[in-house]
Amino acid sequence: MTPEALAWIERFGAHLGSERRLSPHTRSNYLREIDALVSWCDTQRLTAWAQIDAQHLRSFAARSHAGGLAPRSIQRRLSAIRSFMRFLLREHVIRDNPGLDVRAPKSRRRLPRTLDADQMGKLLEIPGDDPLSRRDRAIMELFYSSGLRLSELCALTLVDLDLADRTVRVTGKGGKTRILPVGARAITALREWLAERASFAKNAGTALFVGANGRSVSPRTIQTRVARRAREQGLPMHVHPHLFRHSFASHLLESSQDLRGVQELLGHADIATTQVYTHLDFQHLARIYDQAHPRARKK
Repeated sequence: MTPEALAWIERFGAHLGSERRLSPHTRSNYLREIDALVSWCDTQRLTAWAQIDAQHLRSFAARSHAGGLAPRSIQRRLSAIRSFMRFLLREHVIRDNPGLDVRAPKSRRRLPRTLDADQMGKLLEIPGDDPLSRRDRAIMELFYSSGLRLSELCALTLVDLDLADRTVRVTGKGGKTRILPVGARAITALREWLAERASFAKNAGTALFVGANGRSVSPRTIQTRVARRAREQGLPMHVHPHLFRHSFASHLLESSQDLRGVQELLGHADIATTQVYTHLDFQHLARIYDQAHPRARKK
C-alpha cells in the first residue's frame, strides 16, 4: 500500500474515536484487522483501496481461514473491513463497498449443554427455610419453569408476576414483551419468597428479587448463587443461569415435539426464526407447557 493509502487508516481511527465514540480497546481491534488486510494486500501487490474488489476480500477471508483463524474471528475481521470501506466510500476514496457481499465461513454450531430432568430435579432440591434459601429456590425454579434469560429475570418487578393467573410478563431483547406460564413448583417457591421478601429487605423497592440492601439482586450475585447451589448439590459440572434456559428448551422439545411453540416461549429475537410463530395464541402455548414441562404439573 502507498503512504497515501495508509494515511486513511489513521483517519479511520480518528473517525472511530471522535464520531463513533468507540473505546480505545475497540478502536485498536478494528485497526488490527485493517493492518492484517494491508499485509495481505502487499503480498498481492495491491497499492490502493480502490483496487480491492469483493473477490479480493473473499480470497483474504479464505487465506485467514486456511491460516487457522476461526469463523467467528473472520466475521469480526470482515465486519471491521466493511466499516473501513464504508468510511472510504463516504470520503469518496472508493466508489462502492466491496465487503457488503462477502461472508465468513459458517461456524460449526455447538450444541448447548443441558442438565437432564434428574439432574435438574436434584439441583432444585434446595434445603433450608431461611430467606436466602427461599429466594434461591424461587429464582432457580422460575428460571427452569419459564426459560428466562438472566437479564430478563433480574429486570422483573412485583407487577410482572401474576400468581393467580400463573404467568409472568417478561421484557426480552429489543424491548419485546411476552407473557409466559409459570409452573406449579415455581408458584409455590415464589409464594414462599414473597412472604419473606419484606422482612428480608426493609427498604425493598419494586424488584421481584432483592438483596438485604433492598436493591434488585445483581446478575453476578445470581450467577454466584447458582454455581454455589450446584456445588452443594454435588453436580459434577459448572452450572450457570443460561443452563436453565437450555434445559427448559431441551426438555420441552423432547416431550412436546412442538418446535414452534418452544421457540415462541423462548422469545427468540431474530425475526427470521420468530415471525412464523407470532400467530400462536397464548392458550396453545400454555397447553403445550402444562402437558410437557416436568415441573408444570401439580403432584
